[in-house]
Amino acid sequence: MRKLKYHVATSVDGFIAHEDDTYGAFMQPRLIQDSEHVTDFVASLATYSAALMGRRTYEVGLKEGVTDPYTNLETYVFSRTMKESPNPRVKLVSEDAVGVVRRLKAQEGGDIYLSGGGAFAGLLFAEGLVDEVLLKMNPLILGAGIPLVSSLRQVVDLELKSTKVYGNGVVLLRYAVLPRPKA
Repeated sequence: MRKLKYHVATSVDGFIAHEDDTYGAFMQPRLIQDSEHVTDFVASLATYSAALMGRRTYEVGLKEGVTDPYTNLETYVFSRTMKESPNPRVKLVSEDAVGVVRRLKAQEGGDIYLSGGGAFAGLLFAEGLVDEVLLKMNPLILGAGIPLVSSLRQVVDLELKSTKVYGNGVVLLRYAVLPRPKA
């Protein structure tokens, strides 16, 4: 079974984007220029065979003319409001998101990259579909924005598997999602 990994940049206070869905604070030259964490992230994409994202995450690139953000991966955008995909390679999922993700996880292949989306991530955590969390904790406090996860109704327990501290202050935290206790 393929693993679903929520691999996301976050601020120290748990935000993955500004309130307007932009990422300006994360794009500061001190955080991205000649940064080993960017190189490591790009290399990690080779371990994935599919990418999942919600509409709001997808639209960030779309506003810049990027219709296929992960050309080497099967890409799925989950949206109840988009009517069609602007790129034939990008699959639009408007119904049964949980069922689609379950079917993808059951297929053969590399791991699945959950590419941001606080609300979408919350849905997948609630359904017990996320296997790992990789947080690129940036040395920033935003004070407000899009939360790492939203709308959770129960605690998700994590087990720390590894850490890596980069010279620019970014810390990569890798967690396994622990199974939920049986009721």
